[in-house]
Amino acid sequence: MKISDIRAIPLSYRCEPPYGSAGGMQASRGALLVEVETDGGITGIGEAGVGGGSTKHVIEQQLRPMLVGEDPLLIEGLWQKMFARTRQFGRRGIVMNAISGVDIALWDSAGKAAKLPVYRLLGACRDRVEAYASGGFYQEGKSADDLAGEAEGYRARGFRGMKMKIGRNPSTQTHLRHLAANARMCEVEPEADIERVAAVRGALGPQAKLMVDVNCAWSPSFAIEMGRALEPYKLYWIEEPVATDDIDGSARVADALATPIAGYETEIGLYGFRELITRGAVDIVQPDIAWTGGFSEGRRIAALAQAHHLMVAPHAFGGAVLLAASLHFAAAIPNALMLEFDQNPNGLRDELLKEPIRADADGMIRLPERPGLGVELDPSAVGRYRV
Repeated sequence: MKISDIRAIPLSYRCEPPYGSAGGMQASRGALLVEVETDGGITGIGEAGVGGGSTKHVIEQQLRPMLVGEDPLLIEGLWQKMFARTRQFGRRGIVMNAISGVDIALWDSAGKAAKLPVYRLLGACRDRVEAYASGGFYQEGKSADDLAGEAEGYRARGFRGMKMKIGRNPSTQTHLRHLAANARMCEVEPEADIERVAAVRGALGPQAKLMVDVNCAWSPSFAIEMGRALEPYKLYWIEEPVATDDIDGSARVADALATPIAGYETEIGLYGFRELITRGAVDIVQPDIAWTGGFSEGRRIAALAQAHHLMVAPHAFGGAVLLAASLHFAAAIPNALMLEFDQNPNGLRDELLKEPIRADADGMIRLPERPGLGVELDPSAVGRYRV
């Protein structure tokens, strides 16, 4: 069996009304599907990081020529070939996004060829994964009471954990927050963020897992100050409190706080995560397999985390194919903690598959037992959202 073609399909969904985090306002959601076609009648599907639209070019103009004609089951060899031949202009960012999408599609192909779901092909640690509701964004007119109502809805549906956004503050002792688009929209004082967290904790009850995501907005000193102020609310983790590249700063925060520090989905590849892990910058490791190198690199990152006795909570804030792939990833590694399950309106998650992914009444997602990723795209939805 040989690879006969590789295609990238960009999709876009408009968010009405927009919602925001400390990193910016979300007016649209994107996804980049990747199809790896073989001459054996098998087509694998994956999802790559969007990369501002440039990822499609890298996949079709840089990676496709080096992979067409190759054996799609030599996945590790193909990964190393893609990485080595793009080293001079890649290693991180858009190129790794592109490699990620191809790698996920190759593993889907391998599962289909072996007639096994990917998580079983990778070894399988479990056939159900705990999901947490990822929501709690800022929105014009959205009060703390509204946020508490959102949290109550997640609890009623069986979720045992929720993540919410904080950090959209006028002063965070760093300039990065103010570089985000529409920086002043939905801006709140730190005290208002604490009130928002208190409202959600009250709605969820004392036993539920409550996580907050700062999206790299705070300085280390401010993160420590806010982390201590939030201690009464028993946070399960604080996610990306400082800039991704401020590894020493994140280590300071992790050392100062009892609350675990999670991150950084905005880091790329094994070597980036090596620095976060070995320098004590994170307590919980959060790779996004559509950005950081697909299943192949994600498993290496998970193994490094395991060697340091750290748990992995995959970041999965994209389309339905990424959600499916992240589910298989979490089911295959021994140190998976929970899986992010975005709950914002997103047609690229809810409409893209013929059978959408759902959590059970106890907040768990059961793995599909069909070959590969076990999902089938709905062509009408792909056509509807295709750019």
